[in-house]
Amino acid sequence: MGERQHEDPDLVTASHHDMLSSVLGSKEEAVSSIVYNYKHGFSGFAAMLTESKAHQIAESAYLLRPLKQKIERLYLNLSCDFMRERERERIHNVFKLPEVISVNRSRSVPLHTTRSWDYLGLGYEKPQSTGLLRRGNFGDGIIIGVVDSGRRIWPESRSFDDHGYGPVPSRWKGTCVDDSDISVDYRSPRDFQGHGTHTASTAAGSFVGNASFHGLGAGVARGGAPSARLAIYKACWAIGGCPDAAVLKAIDDAIHDGVDILSLSLSELLHPIFASIHAVAKGITVIFAGGNDGPVPQTISNDLPWVITVAASTIDRSFPTDIILGNGRTLVGQSMCYASSDPGYKELVPFGSCSVVPQYLTQLADKIVLCFDAAGETSLLLAGLTQAGARGAIIARFPRSLLPDCSGIACVLVDYDVGGQIANYAKVENASGRIPVVRVSPASNIVGNQVMSPRVAAFSSRGPSIYYPDLVKPDITAPGVDILAAVRDGYQFMSGTSMACPHVSGIAALLKVVHPHWSPAAIKSALVTTAHTANAYGFPIEAEGVPRKLADPFDFGGGHIDPNKAADPGLIYDKTPLTVWRTVTNVGDTDSIYRAMVESPPGVNTVVEPSLLLFNASTTTHTFAVTFTPLMMVQGDFNFGSLTWFDDGKHAVRIPIAVRVIIHDFISDTS
Repeated sequence: MGERQHEDPDLVTASHHDMLSSVLGSKEEAVSSIVYNYKHGFSGFAAMLTESKAHQIAESAYLLRPLKQKIERLYLNLSCDFMRERERERIHNVFKLPEVISVNRSRSVPLHTTRSWDYLGLGYEKPQSTGLLRRGNFGDGIIIGVVDSGRRIWPESRSFDDHGYGPVPSRWKGTCVDDSDISVDYRSPRDFQGHGTHTASTAAGSFVGNASFHGLGAGVARGGAPSARLAIYKACWAIGGCPDAAVLKAIDDAIHDGVDILSLSLSELLHPIFASIHAVAKGITVIFAGGNDGPVPQTISNDLPWVITVAASTIDRSFPTDIILGNGRTLVGQSMCYASSDPGYKELVPFGSCSVVPQYLTQLADKIVLCFDAAGETSLLLAGLTQAGARGAIIARFPRSLLPDCSGIACVLVDYDVGGQIANYAKVENASGRIPVVRVSPASNIVGNQVMSPRVAAFSSRGPSIYYPDLVKPDITAPGVDILAAVRDGYQFMSGTSMACPHVSGIAALLKVVHPHWSPAAIKSALVTTAHTANAYGFPIEAEGVPRKLADPFDFGGGHIDPNKAADPGLIYDKTPLTVWRTVTNVGDTDSIYRAMVESPPGVNTVVEPSLLLFNASTTTHTFAVTFTPLMMVQGDFNFGSLTWFDDGKHAVRIPIAVRVIIHDFISDTS
């Protein structure tokens, strides 16, 4: 994935053909072997080659790289699964090509599986002077590229109704692919899975009244930038996942087409995330989902410095559900049970772990079971209960926000205390010769400050980065739990950093309207430095896990996104090649004075020089240094602090600090 040596895309493609012709023996075979040509944003191609040929290309690239001063950088993404064994020897010729820097086998990456916008302060009623939604003109004129499983483009998806929109921006160079259905998936931007539909409508869906999931979460559904244009790039399929060759092609096309924002709710990317640097170099803000492998540390995905990596957190909405025992006592859990799923009173059958599927499943038909979930794995049991004809499941586990997928049966979550009370009721009833019964009522909606939020979701991947430990990742957290958005047949709740990512994409689109000349780094800086680390009551944001803890920068980066503050951050950090010295640009009042306030990480002395920044009409940027000195020569873990620049009270420009003291020639504590 390198710079193009030709401005003409046809010449770039011709160079790919010439290269492969020298290996495969003919131009016709070279043309037929290429799956994708990357010719707009960078140079490279994906080709169907044998493993031996791929090995030959890579070996040559490694040996010849020091000898070349100027190389046409090519990215070859090779799929070897469908090639005959007798062709393997042909790979060796490709390895000998000096134009090749790297050769990689094509992989597939997984998809990262509405109150949220009002919760973020982007309500429709906000005045233009203070609300980013109106200041940003609803995202009008901005093009958001979404790389995902596609989008349902037929008229039934009201979230994509473009009635009343003006002309397409003149800078748009792309074309729309005609829709053509095939049996399992759609060879077009049409979405078979629903994941891409959900993420696209979250970023820029139109206003849709009376949207709900069977009455839950009812209200107006919309995207963060409802007047922005959507360019959908389908790189994920029902069979085969998201091949990185297809993701690369989507990024390359998006660069050519003229998108302003690129939103990728995908994880475990390797080669495509490096290709994203070409998009950023063209002024495109690139936003990635951080992954759903939390709360384990060092699980963060898509962690390069030039992209925005997003964690997932909760919003101020919950779905309390009454659990009515046969003795008349009512307890409360959380569920997405709706009226038609109410099974009435049914026999209660308690047993142990939710991760163990009992052998007597067939005896659970028309009953409600109670189990205790310590491992976080309930999918096999729930699938078995549904197949067996059970009517419901009560799952007791350590408190967390994510509700399980219980399609087909009434399913409710409770904490261990409530689970123990239900189990004790069943024990007393059985000891008395009575059959314990229970009813799971339909859920209700609660919205507002009585729901403690935000909390970083347990599933949200955590830092630090394995590959780039000097970076604080993720960069920011955004709503990603129980998000209501469009799917194939209406509206549905989904959770994941996939849902958090398009929230940031929609906000970035609004910022691009208000500040059209901001670079991707400036947009990222505004989002990170204005994020908040406390909830509505002023308490520190928590991170879910076992047990819960106070969130730190490896959970949520700079904190929880605050769109309206990001529109007026005061100072912005633009990217520089240095890491110790940093440069800030004044985007606030012309005559401003900022003072540094440091919350030093424990065990470290932090000095900022200069600690006072004076801006005026002729001085709009300042450079400062931050020096860290350990107070104890002790091998340590990461500790956290922050640096905040304050002006006269209007702005507080905060960045997180993560420091680890490392003593050279000392065995590191890696436990």
